[in-house]
Amino acid sequence: MTFVVTENCIRCKYTDCVEVCPVDCFYEGPNFLVIHPDECIDCALCEPECPAEAIYSEDELPDDQTSFIELNAELSEVWPNISEKKDPLPDAEQWDGSADKLQYLER
Repeated sequence: MTFVVTENCIRCKYTDCVEVCPVDCFYEGPNFLVIHPDECIDCALCEPECPAEAIYSEDELPDDQTSFIELNAELSEVWPNISEKKDPLPDAEQWDGSADKLQYLER
């Protein structure tokens, strides 16, 4: 099992989760973070740190977010690793909680 970054991270990209990850399994795109499923050790430290509540255990993933399992796996293979906290995107607060953000994902 792994943890999965879901839709609410898009256009927010808070990196509080990255700072607590003991195995550096987060990868960074232009406006989204993903978790590498083969590197995640299921420690659950990241989930409570996400201000956008966008990280879920794979077995607790909402039904409408299951496509993010594959998306995390795919993008973690091509995006660079991130291991230090950065500032969120400038308009993160505005986007936090918005619906239908997948269309805004920048690859």
